[in-house]
Amino acid sequence: MERESMDFDLVVVGGGPAGLSAAIRFSQMAAEAGEEFSVCLVEKGSEIGAHILSGAVFETTALDELFPDWSNQGAPVTNPVSSDEVFYLIDKKQGLKVPSFFLPPRLHNPSSSHALSLANLCRWMAERAEELGVMIFPGFAASEILYSDEGSIAGVATGDMGVGQDGEKKQTFQPGYELRAKYTIFAEGCRGHLGKLLIEKFNLDKDSDVQHYGIGFKEIWEIDPEKHSPGKVVHTVGWPLGHFPGEALGGSYLYHLENNQVALGLIVDLGYSNPHLSPFDEFQQWKHHKLISELLEGGKRIAYGARAVIKGGFQSLPKLVMPGGLLAGDDAGFLDTLKQKGSHTAMKSGMLAAEAVFNAVKKGSNGGEELHGYTQSYKASWLYDDLRAVRNITPAMHKLGNFFGAAYAFVDQKIFRGKLPFTLSDNNADHSKLKTVSKARVLKYPKPDGVISFDKLSSVYLTATNHEEDQPCHLRLREASIPIEKNLPLFDEPAQRYCPAGVYEIVREETGEARFQINAQNCIHCKTCDIKDPSQNIDWVVPEGTGGPNYGNM
Repeated sequence: MERESMDFDLVVVGGGPAGLSAAIRFSQMAAEAGEEFSVCLVEKGSEIGAHILSGAVFETTALDELFPDWSNQGAPVTNPVSSDEVFYLIDKKQGLKVPSFFLPPRLHNPSSSHALSLANLCRWMAERAEELGVMIFPGFAASEILYSDEGSIAGVATGDMGVGQDGEKKQTFQPGYELRAKYTIFAEGCRGHLGKLLIEKFNLDKDSDVQHYGIGFKEIWEIDPEKHSPGKVVHTVGWPLGHFPGEALGGSYLYHLENNQVALGLIVDLGYSNPHLSPFDEFQQWKHHKLISELLEGGKRIAYGARAVIKGGFQSLPKLVMPGGLLAGDDAGFLDTLKQKGSHTAMKSGMLAAEAVFNAVKKGSNGGEELHGYTQSYKASWLYDDLRAVRNITPAMHKLGNFFGAAYAFVDQKIFRGKLPFTLSDNNADHSKLKTVSKARVLKYPKPDGVISFDKLSSVYLTATNHEEDQPCHLRLREASIPIEKNLPLFDEPAQRYCPAGVYEIVREETGEARFQINAQNCIHCKTCDIKDPSQNIDWVVPEGTGGPNYGNM
């Protein structure tokens, strides 16, 4: 059975802020010019928003440009920031509120920012895209890059459906579709499967610093109305993570949403060195700090999720273009590393990519070119200026730790406004920073109480994650022996702990032999394993379309 093929002027991979902004901006320009061009967007989630996970305090900068009248159009952006606080947590009980004076200007959230559900914003954007004529295919995972005879990108193919664990076709087999395009914008989010392949194939990162990542957790709680303050924003640094150089880095957030709900979470830098560290358990422990637990007492947890966060910043950005293709959003790494905000930056990058594609096809291009106009427009935009101004924050934190890194950020941003005449680097990949177990302190975490803190499996249940069980495993080991023969003796196989969904287990047989078990059904598509495995032995590839979490209002 052969694959069917469809032809478009533009194919967009990914239905997040970057991909949707790209599809919308291209279609807007076509409408303004009175031209008819075809646009297709594919999204691996069961619906737009199903795989979207973000804090999120949202800056409207890019949305203002894309839809100046977004408020009149009913955008779900209705909860402006009302107050903004930062705390330095010393230990489980103690914490100091950081005076506003000591906070870099970029850490302040103006009232034009909103605490919202990014998933719901993406759903609204998808409706606007379809009104403009964009064809959106949710539940179709782009699994393969198509190339022309000349070697340029010619589109993507979606994955076959109905293939069994043994690789054989089942009765339900349906071949994927070839979505051919003059140009393809890749906007898959952090550690995108195809983006990773493109960066490697075209050596897009040869002039860039090593990319860096964190893992971000999120829960939504319904709390006592008496404790709820719509629009209140709280951030913390410090406990339970480290304070000084060499210790685990990260920070937390707590945002008061609407309807007596709060969104809260912890971001753990994946450059941590202790193989015994469990980011999930650090998050659960953080909720027991007096500042947080007092707010949650009497409340109910209604949602959970986790996702890798790309945080290398300005100097880690790869080359953005290749023949016939462009990288946008977190597929490239457009995150403001100081603000820890990437939605408005992703949107802007998608818009700039779309403008470059439109200018090319309007002039009659048949595709296959490197659209350097995208890179040029990025360098002339506020996006470039914003990212460059905070370029030293991530490497400074890595070198100095949370406490002294915060002091550096004050000097860099408050005094010099990001204009110091040097650029710091950290070219040690996150996976390479793990110590062996013989050199690391064993960490013991308290058992979850089922009230404030919870276990992984009950948490995964809240994600509504589902995969067709009889399909090839999408978590692929390059060498099957490495987890037991190398990672277990050296690092106590850290996949047991860095995975936030209990996907990886070491099972002891009756003989005493250890076996590495992959519970792929649990996978919530965070990509942490693809990033943090010390042997770089795990490749995350897309499962069948619709597989993975089904987030509601995350």
